Amino acid sequence: MSEGAPGAAAVLLTGVGKRYDIVSAFAQHAFTIAADPGPLAPAQFAAHRRVAPPRIDDPGYVPYLQELVEEHAVGAVVPLTDLDLEVLAAADLPAFVPAPEICRATFDKYETHDLLLSHGLPSPPTCLPGDQPDSYPVMVKPRRGSGARSIHPAADRSEADFFTAYVKEPVMIQRLMGGPEFSIDLLCDLDGRCLNAIPRTMIESRGGESIKGTVVHDEELIDLGRRVGEALGVRGPCTVQAFRDPEIGLGITDVNTRFGGAFPAPVYAARPGRTYPELIVRMARGERIEPHVGDFAHGHTFTRYFWQLELDAQLRPTGRDIVACGPPPPR
Repeated sequence: MSEGAPGAAAVLLTGVGKRYDIVSAFAQHAFTIAADPGPLAPAQFAAHRRVAPPRIDDPGYVPYLQELVEEHAVGAVVPLTDLDLEVLAAADLPAFVPAPEICRATFDKYETHDLLLSHGLPSPPTCLPGDQPDSYPVMVKPRRGSGARSIHPAADRSEADFFTAYVKEPVMIQRLMGGPEFSIDLLCDLDGRCLNAIPRTMIESRGGESIKGTVVHDEELIDLGRRVGEALGVRGPCTVQAFRDPEIGLGITDVNTRFGGAFPAPVYAARPGRTYPELIVRMARGERIEPHVGDFAHGHTFTRYFWQLELDAQLRPTGRDIVACGPPPPR
């Protein structure tokens, strides 16, 4: 057991990147290890320990994490990117991710579409290049894209054909959904039971990441999030993106079996003691959490911003800030 964490299961977060908010939230409740190969990944400085693992495609990646789990009595491994979901799912690790086949399918948006339909869940009309969509306009989008990269609306067949050729990776063609867009942040236990599902509006996003939104108590969206989580056997966090189209109703456009960009929204909304990091830490310690789907505060709005850290010549945080009362200093 690591020093400073007597009697408590540690948490290992992988691919932490710039998610300082997530890492610092976990660090409030358990000894937290941040793993990222980038020496300048800012989120690592919010953890109790930071490590630089091998690349995800390196054969030594999983053994490296296994050593950390053994050394620090880690009870939960939580990925913060899509890149190692399937790797962690197939490894002998206490990973809060679904089965490998679900990780694989949800990493491919066309396979996600088929997966959703197979479980009776709503997905917009979607086809592959060479097949004709039922109607226009459509979106031409990479099957394995992230961060809203290379997504193009097409008003007709000629535009769809152009963008299909223009995007230099496999794409799919999906109905351009109208109406408001929502995300549902949910958390499931290790048996795939949905513990809570918290919907929010998408007021503004940049690079595919929500930066403004309002938590709403919408029974239809709450139920949709619960159904997705339990149908797919989600283990841990998951974010479901959907539109409520005025013609066809709800349609799910993306499923990410990890924390979403707007992580603060469900944290603000959760009742005391029931934030998702707290629940994961409690599960890592062996506690069984009872579902409380729909029990959260709503009506509040979040708006995200950027901040920074100063590092010295040895890449150690100095603890200085540019204003007297900035965010909490790094560890």
